[in-house]
Amino acid sequence: MSDSAPAQRPIDVTVPSAARMYDFLLGGNSNFASDRLAVEELLVTAPNSRELAVNNRAFLRRVVRTIVAEYGIDQIIDHGSGLPTQDNVHQVAQRVNDRCRVAYVDNDPVVLTHARALLDENENVAVIDADMADTDKLLADRRLRELIDLKRPVAALFVSVLHCVDDEKAAAMVRETLRRLVPGSVVVVCQLVSDDPEVRRKVTALMDEQTHGQWGRVRTAREVDAYFEGLDVQPPGLGDVSLWRPDNEVLPRQRTQEWTEYGGLALVPAAPGNA
Repeated sequence: MSDSAPAQRPIDVTVPSAARMYDFLLGGNSNFASDRLAVEELLVTAPNSRELAVNNRAFLRRVVRTIVAEYGIDQIIDHGSGLPTQDNVHQVAQRVNDRCRVAYVDNDPVVLTHARALLDENENVAVIDADMADTDKLLADRRLRELIDLKRPVAALFVSVLHCVDDEKAAAMVRETLRRLVPGSVVVVCQLVSDDPEVRRKVTALMDEQTHGQWGRVRTAREVDAYFEGLDVQPPGLGDVSLWRPDNEVLPRQRTQEWTEYGGLALVPAAPGNA
């Protein structure tokens, strides 16, 4: 657990949350009627959302395996980890390297309740109650510092979370995290994007209203590209994550393309003069 256990925050089940809506899209049962109704409304504007969620979860599995198996990284910080589901990050990572350490970061009270029951299951896993956008406080957390050695390469995951925060916070979160990672670390960023300004407007407005402001913005691919400035983007580059190093897993096709999950994986290079 984190350094100090905060008071239990109240849960208003009448207000949808992005984490619980995602859980419902994945076929989970850690959601409420409000979340399910919000998803049904979302599917009117973005009917491919269920397939997109399933494909995004498969990308997470592939990218974590790659980080551990091919880049040799054994420390992962999962920002905005969301509700536990099948094949969580530490399970995927520890099948490759059973000593891999994973810190899950979230501050949603429902997420924390489920996560601590299901994820905090061995000495190499911790659930950190923190605002992922407050990088200074997060990286100073006692439990995180006990688990993660920031003097060694770390994988920082921002998987399908940046669209939940506003532009300034999203950019600062990635920038400040990268500033603290040593060369050889990796960062994974992906978020919901659309080329259609009307889809961006409608979905952003819907999610902002439904979650009572706990939302950021559907962005463009070019805006996501900016998060990778100065990084060494790894093959196959940035794009629809359903096409990122596909394996033999059978996944649903997105029948429509009103929005996609866009991003990729990059290495943190050495600073000029320190290579």
